Amino acid sequence: MMRKREFSSKTGTSNGVKVLLCQDVKSLGWLGDVVEVSAGYARNYLLPQGLAKPATEGNLRAIAKEKARRAEQRITGRQRLEEAAAAVEGAEAVVSARANEQGVLFGSVGAGEIAGNLRQLGFEVADEIVQLPEHIKNVGTHSVTLKFADDLTATVSVVVVASGATSTDIAEGEPVGQSENQAIGESGDQNV
Repeated sequence: MMRKREFSSKTGTSNGVKVLLCQDVKSLGWLGDVVEVSAGYARNYLLPQGLAKPATEGNLRAIAKEKARRAEQRITGRQRLEEAAAAVEGAEAVVSARANEQGVLFGSVGAGEIAGNLRQLGFEVADEIVQLPEHIKNVGTHSVTLKFADDLTATVSVVVVASGATSTDIAEGEPVGQSENQAIGESGDQNV
């Protein structure tokens, strides 16, 4: 079965050779696909790296079971991603962070904190699927996109609330989260 990928710059060359992919190769094809690539690409990269073999009948028969198994895995994985995206769509994550009186955070909220909060709520969310153009630096509600696959996304609301410190605590140099008793040294003198 010959399948060409229109998005690959390696197809349709005049001195092309047909190879059988032994692994999934991004932007070229899946395991078990027969693709046409330039002779140099096959000879210098695909064959030495073990990513492809010559497209012979023997090689096609040898890889047929693995191809069927991988296709089933891709289908199952895609269904799992679709279920996870549907479950998390519209969810609300609440993240607490230190902020000043104007609502500007002393740090920022990133993908890790958002994904961690969603996992605590019972959703299957990896840190890398949280798409932030930049870290969140203000208190408030923010809309965040989760990219499960190129064509599969979900949107969640992230509510950032202020906690703990005030701007006067930071300006006076008092370590955030320490009471007056904790700021006093062992000898009873106050640290300056």
